[in-house]
Amino acid sequence: MAPAQQIVDWLRAAPGPLSGEELARRLGCSRAAVWKHVAALRRAGYAISARRAAGYVLAGVPDRLGPVELAPHLRGSWRRIEWREQLDSTQRLARELARAGVPEGTTVIAESQTSGRGRLGRQWYSPAGQNLYCSVVLRPSLAPPDVPRLALIAGLAVADAVRALTAAEPALKWPNDVLVDGRKVAGILTELEAEVERVHHAIVGIGVNLNAEAFPAELAATATSLRLATGRPVERAPFTAGLLAALEARYRRLLADGFAAMRSEWEACSSLTGKEVRVTAPEGEVAGRVLGIDDDGALRLAGPRGELRVVAGEVTVVGGYGS
Repeated sequence: MAPAQQIVDWLRAAPGPLSGEELARRLGCSRAAVWKHVAALRRAGYAISARRAAGYVLAGVPDRLGPVELAPHLRGSWRRIEWREQLDSTQRLARELARAGVPEGTTVIAESQTSGRGRLGRQWYSPAGQNLYCSVVLRPSLAPPDVPRLALIAGLAVADAVRALTAAEPALKWPNDVLVDGRKVAGILTELEAEVERVHHAIVGIGVNLNAEAFPAELAATATSLRLATGRPVERAPFTAGLLAALEARYRRLLADGFAAMRSEWEACSSLTGKEVRVTAPEGEVAGRVLGIDDDGALRLAGPRGELRVVAGEVTVVGGYGS
């Protein structure tokens, strides 16, 4: 653990001021070194006051999603956080780290993205310091055709976190959007590197609109944030930690029991069941009424000539919310 994170942890837990001498003793360094660490923390946005003849007191922490800010909230075994003030894309850095051999559960988080990526080459709106942009490195024992199920369980994990920490009621739009009040509040992007029968790694990218209060004109009709939906700001660090814990738990269940064990939960959250839709799939466009999903995550449709299964595609509700 870095000295700065240790200082924050000790100050957070202390019932009163901690002296520079005590912090130096715990760190095994000089008081001058402690002062430098405290000065760096202050520059990073931490409110640390110094009381004469008493010591340091932590008065406030920045609204940031780095390892120090997340540490008090993290649960489960996924605790390696790679934080950046700005990135082109968390997916890009996560892919590089995965190729370098980082452990499963390593999570890349950025405060803003200059080229955040959504599905189908779309750009993900990524203003600084408002929302959550993260990518998680996974090394699943799955066959490559089974990797799309990761997007489905990630959607469930987002829904879990939304319900746990806000008054919003999330809905899932197949294959990888999360909606609130019919508008998109989160999106999921899954990428993998694999051989014919073996997955080297998968990267699950998740963007959640937490506190954005406005969107570009092209998104204003279809996007929302949890703040806009509930009228209350979201504490980003507890939400992020809750999402990672939910994703890890869902991921463990997927590997142990398969997606069938969570299929009914997914269908209970579905925004599409019973609706007439068009699906633009790789093999062409199909239409029908949504029946649900299969145990493998494929979308089930009642079409003009019987039941259809769609493994991948872009869904548009006929006469309703479409993207």
